[in-house]
Amino acid sequence: MEKKEYKAGDQVFVIYRNPHTPNVANITEAEIVPHPENEQEMAIFLHESYHLLAEDDAVYDTYEQAEEKYKEIFDYDQYQ
Repeated sequence: MEKKEYKAGDQVFVIYRNPHTPNVANITEAEIVPHPENEQEMAIFLHESYHLLAEDDAVYDTYEQAEEKYKEIFDYDQYQ
């Protein structure tokens, strides 16, 4: 999947790992915003925090796209 150039105000869905429980991940809605410390950079505003938007972030335009990738990554049935 080709990475999209996001702009401030875009609503996105991200696959987000719980920092307190690393083996737990969820699909969460977030917003793309200017980074508060450098407005030239875009950030993901998620759970009342800013996360600098990085090239390898799991960011998707729709819930369905995020869910498809989530199932691909975390589908443990394929290994049984």
